Amino acid sequence: MEQELKEINIMPRIGDQAPDFEAVTTKGKIKFSAFAKDKWIILFSHPADFTPVCTTEMSGFAQRKAEFDALNTELIGLSIDSIHAHLAWVNNVKENTGVYFDFPIIADIDMKVSRLYGMLQPNESETAAVRAVFFIDPSKKIRLVMYYPLNVGRNMDEILRALEALQVSDANGVAMPLNWKKGDRVIVPPPKDLDEMQERIDGNYAEKIDFYLVKKDL
Repeated sequence: MEQELKEINIMPRIGDQAPDFEAVTTKGKIKFSAFAKDKWIILFSHPADFTPVCTTEMSGFAQRKAEFDALNTELIGLSIDSIHAHLAWVNNVKENTGVYFDFPIIADIDMKVSRLYGMLQPNESETAAVRAVFFIDPSKKIRLVMYYPLNVGRNMDEILRALEALQVSDANGVAMPLNWKKGDRVIVPPPKDLDEMQERIDGNYAEKIDFYLVKKDL
């Protein structure tokens, strides 16, 4: 029992390589290490098919899939349900709302992937995955992790904002201030030595509080 709990509580951290797995999905069988080459991945779990909060969330991902596509990002959902339940749910939502979940949803009936990614939290539920979101870059490194309880839905604007912030930061070697969104000024990395400090002091930047807090436009 103790070993089982240890396995359940494994939680990959930011900077870790995303654990590899093979799984059956609504788009066929995948091997994660070979999936979506050269793309970012948002891997997210939901507690159960045919439940209200999960339906709103999955619909949110589906309705904004074009925005994830534009950010070179693949979506993968997961819950501890069978492939048959997944297919029936996808069809039911499409028939009732017109929203189509056009991305793979992992049928994690044996809880293998949920355990690998720390999606099972015994004090919340031992049989349903919490609402986890993993931001995984093209090298399959975990860059950001969000966890929500079973009864609170996620914020799609924040997921897209955080994804874009990671990509812009990588591309430009900068950091993002509070509430950053596309088009806002970004933070120049703090100096690592005296020469860099003097450059921050003397440099012509869009906004400067002091040498350690300098912003520029991209």
